[in-house]
Amino acid sequence: MDETLDNLIYDWNVAGEKPARPSSRKVDFDDETLRDGLQSPSVTDPSIDEKIRILHYMHAIGIDNADIGLPGAGAHVQKTVERLAREIVDNKLSVYPSAAGRTHENDVKPIIEISQRVGIAIEADLFIGSSPIRQFAEEWELDWIIKQSAHAVRFATENGIPVMYVTEDTTRAKPEDIEKLYTAAIDAGAKRICVSDTVGHATPWGARNVIRFVVALRDRLNPDVKVDWHGHSDRGLGVINSIAALEAGADRVHGSAAGIGERVGNTPIDILMVNLKLMGWIDNDLTQLGDYVKFVSHAVRIPLPDQYPVFGRDAFRTGTGVHAAAIIKAKQKKGSEWLADRVYSGVPAGMFGLQQIIEVGPMCGLSNVIYWLATHGYPQEESLAKELFQLAKNTNRVLTDEELHACARQWAETQQVARVAER
Repeated sequence: MDETLDNLIYDWNVAGEKPARPSSRKVDFDDETLRDGLQSPSVTDPSIDEKIRILHYMHAIGIDNADIGLPGAGAHVQKTVERLAREIVDNKLSVYPSAAGRTHENDVKPIIEISQRVGIAIEADLFIGSSPIRQFAEEWELDWIIKQSAHAVRFATENGIPVMYVTEDTTRAKPEDIEKLYTAAIDAGAKRICVSDTVGHATPWGARNVIRFVVALRDRLNPDVKVDWHGHSDRGLGVINSIAALEAGADRVHGSAAGIGERVGNTPIDILMVNLKLMGWIDNDLTQLGDYVKFVSHAVRIPLPDQYPVFGRDAFRTGTGVHAAAIIKAKQKKGSEWLADRVYSGVPAGMFGLQQIIEVGPMCGLSNVIYWLATHGYPQEESLAKELFQLAKNTNRVLTDEELHACARQWAETQQVARVAER
């Protein structure tokens, strides 16, 4: 970046009090796209080839862990989990595999068996409900939950399987219950404990409060145990809750591509990564992140909304004259792509392998048309620009490139006929 551009943006995000995370602590990501994400009632289950390609995208963007299924669901899932785990091993992917399961031996056994066949210690993500409302609905006694949890964790660890112990609905659970459950799990050998906002109940301060409580508990019991945060977006707070959890001391955060998952979905891991990159908390190369999100969207047959942040069709498009004029001036008069990427954008498109797009439509200015002509190799003649501009003003939407090309060709043909007639 040109040093003369350093002071062009005053950043209120860092001007006063701001979320703080020690620079020495790496942010880890657990991608739930291939398990929790596929619990969405609207998705189509991707093919095995598509799932393998998704794993490779995770590797490319620096995902640390991938939940690759729930083998306890049956033989068909076990086959998929084994194939994905083998892909990780055979191709030396940096993504570490985990598999979900209830706190029951029947769910742990297939994880152990697959792990032994493939030759990698697949993390077992063992879950059970923890909140009073869940206990009441299921008719579970807390002592039974504790016993069930400790037995399953111990069974997995004694068979060489690392465990993340997951308390569902942690954000509505009593602190004394959380303490008893995590104490039992850690004593039984759990390497991670996961705070789950299963129904998207938490606010950012709620996420911060429960993570601080759990981190303090972890520090007393075993500082080597890691703390995870698993969020959902029922209140639209998935991303900010994950940031609050990291600020409060969480080691790893969960999410799924495009936020797919039950009900309105999990935390969108792509938007979380974008924000953490812009905050300077991660340095992952995210130039393939957009391709990843779009591929998942295609594979599960859930289209990305045009207005989806960063990776939606409209994220970096403008058909407005004032906006386009500023971008064009930055590009052409100032000669700065850096400036053009930020003058009307809070997210630099180039950081994520994308670019600013200037459209021609009823809200455009003449500069939009001239820019379109220049970028498509047409002469920037006044009569041609005015003809396209008039066409745009007579429509009620942005014109397609095909429509603009057709108009430009018609203009050229008219000019040719006029020149012949003059002879």
